[in-house]
Amino acid sequence: MATPFEVLGVDPDADDGEIVDAYRQRVKESHPDHGGSAEEFQRVQDAYARIQAGDVDDELEVAEAAGDRSDGSGESAESDGSDSADGSESDPEDADAEQTGARVEYLDYQAIVDLGWSLDDEDLFEKASETDLDPVDYGRFVVEEGETLLEAAEARGFAWPYACRGGACSNCAVAVVEGEMPDQRGHILPREMLDRGFRLSCLDGPVSDDLRVVFNVKHLPDLDELRLPTGRFGQASPTD
Repeated sequence: MATPFEVLGVDPDADDGEIVDAYRQRVKESHPDHGGSAEEFQRVQDAYARIQAGDVDDELEVAEAAGDRSDGSGESAESDGSDSADGSESDPEDADAEQTGARVEYLDYQAIVDLGWSLDDEDLFEKASETDLDPVDYGRFVVEEGETLLEAAEARGFAWPYACRGGACSNCAVAVVEGEMPDQRGHILPREMLDRGFRLSCLDGPVSDDLRVVFNVKHLPDLDELRLPTGRFGQASPTD
């Protein structure tokens, strides 16, 4: 049993910056990809979420399991969003119409930059659908119930950027253009970024039937400084 502050290894009077730094360090230490356990990883996430919510009076027990959240041990491609094991599943012309779940239309931010477009373009996805883009860069897939957006992309053969899988970095951030994802807790994105539509793909899936997202936005201003180096995580690209 330990208080949320003890789980993160900080004093109760620590400031916000010290708490964020401690959280990022504890996520790296407890992550299953780096020799930690799913239970301890979940405990660290819970501690940070409680501190954010001001719920710090009760002590935390070790979580029994990480639930449906990925513990980092599942299959994942090794690159950083640049390769697809099987792009055919995500071809816009072959969308998974018969599957249940939320329908996601995705676009790589690097493709936007390469084509001279802007994230603020109102017809961004219309232009993408009319352009001969590789399925790695643009397409559609279905997110099943219980999957995070990142897990769904990986399950369909894509290697979207990530590092911690615990909300302690911006590597897996996406920009929600249409549709909704939860107003997430237990992460380091500032309120201003959430209000602008940015979410972390490792934490949740869509809460709307349809979702349009731009992924690979980690190098945008305000997000770049929140990235973690990925070399210490076995399944992420060291060049992220």
